[in-house]
Amino acid sequence: MRKLVLALPAVVLVAASMAAAATRDTRLTLVAYSTPREAYGEIIPGFQKTDPGRDVSFSQSYGSSGEQSRAVQAGLKADIVALSLAPDVNALVEAGLVDPKWNRQSYRGMVHRSVVVFVVRDGNPKNIKGWNDLLRPGISVITPNPFTSGGARWNVMAAYGAWRRAGKTDRQAQDNLLKLFRNVSVQDKSARESLQTFASGKGDVLLAYENEAFFARSRGQNLQFRIPRSTILIENPIAVLKGSPNKATAEAFLRYLRFPDRSGSLRGTATDRC
Repeated sequence: MRKLVLALPAVVLVAASMAAAATRDTRLTLVAYSTPREAYGEIIPGFQKTDPGRDVSFSQSYGSSGEQSRAVQAGLKADIVALSLAPDVNALVEAGLVDPKWNRQSYRGMVHRSVVVFVVRDGNPKNIKGWNDLLRPGISVITPNPFTSGGARWNVMAAYGAWRRAGKTDRQAQDNLLKLFRNVSVQDKSARESLQTFASGKGDVLLAYENEAFFARSRGQNLQFRIPRSTILIENPIAVLKGSPNKATAEAFLRYLRFPDRSGSLRGTATDRC
């Protein structure tokens, strides 16, 4: 009987250590588009200092938005998806992986904002100021592939909208898009790859997120950027997967992103919060 009594504390200690280990083993998998990699690299450590984020580790995957969405549909494990465009999240809704009400909050599921800008060489030697300048003969444009990159699709919408606002008909705006893409010299898979291509010396102008331009300058790239008179407001979505085994922690991370003042997370990183 005495041996049994002595053994009980050991059992309690083992059970307690197992519970603690389970807490420490909480791992969130974030599948995201390429641009905010550095921003999340700064935001996540801040979340891990909060009560909901303590003892939580992260697995992160970055790539072009369309490919990331398709990868999750094909079985890539994820607790959270942070993509470039709402349609890439809606594709996961149609696949039964994300709740149809993912964007019913006051912030409509959007946590990042930016605008499309022209990134040019120092001094803007080709004098690129507006969308029509991208149609000039000899201008080399860098933009990602719209079949893989959400950023590229934002670029297309910005250009089309600018020409429509300038009085062009739908057909004329589409014709201008065709002319624009005839001047595109490189179409990478993602916005980040296009930035790297431009930074390597290729092209006269890069169509990019404004926060990508800030990122390039923060890394010492001798580049300038211009916000065209007509551009587009970019809003990037984030959602928790329905089948996530860590849903409560994932939702706590989304709340952390929404309240930077409470979280104490960094401002002015590669991604601005709505």
